[in-house]
Amino acid sequence: MSSPSARAAGRPRQFDLGDALDRAIAVFSERGYHATSIADLKAAMGLTAGSIYKAFPDKKAIFLAAFDRYKAQRDAALAEKVEAGNSGRDRIRRMLDHYAEMACGDSGRRGCLVVGAAVELSLFDTDVADRVQRSRSRQEALLRDLVISGKADGSIPVAVDPDATAGALYCFIQGLRIAGKSGQQPSAAAHTVLVAMKLLD
Repeated sequence: MSSPSARAAGRPRQFDLGDALDRAIAVFSERGYHATSIADLKAAMGLTAGSIYKAFPDKKAIFLAAFDRYKAQRDAALAEKVEAGNSGRDRIRRMLDHYAEMACGDSGRRGCLVVGAAVELSLFDTDVADRVQRSRSRQEALLRDLVISGKADGSIPVAVDPDATAGALYCFIQGLRIAGKSGQQPSAAAHTVLVAMKLLD
């Protein structure tokens, strides 16, 4: 017969890890890393300290798992929006519209976990810095590929520089998310997208 300790060690977690991380994402996005305590995470995730520490060694591990889940979810949602476009230009417009929508209302005030991590942690933590850099590289590569696609299908003029334009649009997207923290109307965010699209003219 197995010992009680062996049976206890083999028991599955009594909570949904994905749901718990979604709640952690909200807290880290709203408060930032340093202002979020284990007590805050306990309350948000609906877990005891013991349950948290069985799943994660420390607060940083929770943050990194939350960051990875956040990126996977957001990248999947963005891909769905972008793939519905019918030209390179239209796909870029859909991408910017997606971020403009995310930068308004509750989502806008909560903020972007990637932007928060870049501002608060990436200078001091290599694990976070690597994740932020990979996120930036993927976004800029996507934008660059969409510009090249638009030039090929005729929706974007051939004179538009893919690299410079991708960099400028990336900065625009991050600025949108920062503006969302202080509140912005959907109509104002949508108007800035129209202005940003002029980079493709």
